[in-house]
Parts: sequence; C-alpha cells; structure tokens
Amino acid sequence: MRIVIEQIKFDEQGLVPAIVQDAATRQVLTLAYMNAESLKRTIETNETWFWSRSRSSLWHKGETSGHTQRVVDILVDCDGDALTLLVKPNGPACHTGEQTCFHNALQEAVSTHEKIADKACDLGAMLKNLYVLVESRKRDRPEGSYTSYLFDQGLDKILKKVGEESSETIIAAKNEDRGILAAEASDLLYHLIVLMVERGLTLEEIGNELVSRGKKRDAQ
Repeated sequence: MRIVIEQIKFDEQGLVPAIVQDAATRQVLTLAYMNAESLKRTIETNETWFWSRSRSSLWHKGETSGHTQRVVDILVDCDGDALTLLVKPNGPACHTGEQTCFHNALQEAVSTHEKIADKACDLGAMLKNLYVLVESRKRDRPEGSYTSYLFDQGLDKILKKVGEESSETIIAAKNEDRGILAAEASDLLYHLIVLMVERGLTLEEIGNELVSRGKKRDAQ
C-alpha cells in the first residue's frame, strides 16, 4: 500500500519519529524527527533530512561531516504516525563516530563474555565497518598503513595477496586447528574487501547477488 505525505499523522508540533536503519544489515542507526518539509526534501534528494528540535531548524545528515545517508526506502507504520528509513550510510551515523547512535548499554544485563560473543557473531555489521574503514584508507592514504600500501601498489598486488591468502586458507583447512583456520579466513576476507573497494564493488551488490541466488534455488 502506498502512502502520500498528506496521510502521515504528524503530532501537535508537526513532527513524526523516524527510525533510520542500515538497508543492508537492518541495524538501527538512529532515531530522529521529521516534519513535512524535511520529509519532502528527503524524497526529493534521496538523502536524509530531519528537523532539529534543539535548534528548531532543518538539518541535512552529513552536510558537515560528509556522512550522508542514501535513502533506499521509506516505510510507514500501520497507524501512519511513525516512519522507518532504510538507508545506505556513507560513514558512521552517530556524531561521536560510532556506527550507530545506540551504542550505550542501559545496564549490565548480560555478562561481558556474552556481549563479546554477540558482537563477534554480527559478521554483517563487522564487514560493513571494515568496508567503510578500507574506503577511508583508499581515500586518505595515511602513512604507515598496510591498506594504503596495497592501494599504492595497485590491483596486481592486491590480486596477488588474495591468491596467497586463499592458498593459506586452504592449507589451514587441512589441519585440525580451527583457530588457525579462523585467522587465515579472516585475512582472506580482509583482502577480499580491499579488492572490492579497489574495483568499486559494494557489499550491497554482493548481498543482492546472494538474495537473487536464494530466490532461484527456492524456485527450483
């Protein structure tokens, strides 16, 4: 069902809450507020615009930091009084530099071990963060960075490293030590990310390809 702006139920201050999620990982990035004008600008520019309640003014996410959010889709809840924006973020969502504004725990509800395990299992978010970091290394080329070195050497060097890490992963898989295999697989994933950034291939494109393959398998 398609909804038009006039059907959105803004509150008495003319605002509606907007939950911003990463379109690829579905991680909640932030909660902001929109009025009719910021919603219109978001639709027109395909980037997020919000209403700042503290400054009483419109603000374009990433206008000063460069961490813009490209809008993939806008969803309206069943009551028409809340929005979810699915975005492709160009950098961290939080002004603190964190990937998401929701990075503070209310209380120690789970053990430190459980927190670490849960964080480690969120491979999609970790790959997303790694991709953003590698992109910044290619753009800024900080001295002393191994990633910068790879980009300086060019595509052939990156391909050579991917080949070497692939071989080392295969050798590790022949042994019983899962820790070594995990280390070699991690090295391979890192160098694949470097290759993807070098060739301009995004994680979103990989995700779309996997989804497409899943649909083909389901149809068979």
